Amino acid sequence: MALTHFDAKGDAHMVDVSDKPVTSRVAVAEGYVRMAAETFALISEGRAKKGDVLAVARLAGIMGAKKTPDLIPLCHPLPVTKVAVELTLDPDLPGVRIEATVKTTGQTGVEMEALTAVSTAALTVYDMVKAADKAMEIGGIRVTLKDGGKSGRYEAT
Repeated sequence: MALTHFDAKGDAHMVDVSDKPVTSRVAVAEGYVRMAAETFALISEGRAKKGDVLAVARLAGIMGAKKTPDLIPLCHPLPVTKVAVELTLDPDLPGVRIEATVKTTGQTGVEMEALTAVSTAALTVYDMVKAADKAMEIGGIRVTLKDGGKSGRYEAT
């Protein structure tokens, strides 16, 4: 399979999507922040000194999705029509599970926006409680669903 972000000479370039049809597209991504039980308690009990960790991280994830083309050099600026970021406390991790859903109607997909939303939310969780736990682990960031466009539907197993 040829990589579309490289031209015939091997130089990076932005893919020309002008001939692609405008279709409804959606992408869902997930990830987590694993932490010490004490840090989990700080968040779940609302005792973090910087405020409501989950609310701030949700907003950061939404902002991250909207800023994706500013951060990822070859991403197209897209008219994002929906960004939803869900943060769930998971005592078995222990930590926070993050899921982002991004939608658009356009000529290219929103996988990068969903991944950026999860990453930004995870980094915000880390930032807000790093004083209590510098050993937190951010991981599992991946696309779990992509639909729309020429390549059709993808669902992670």
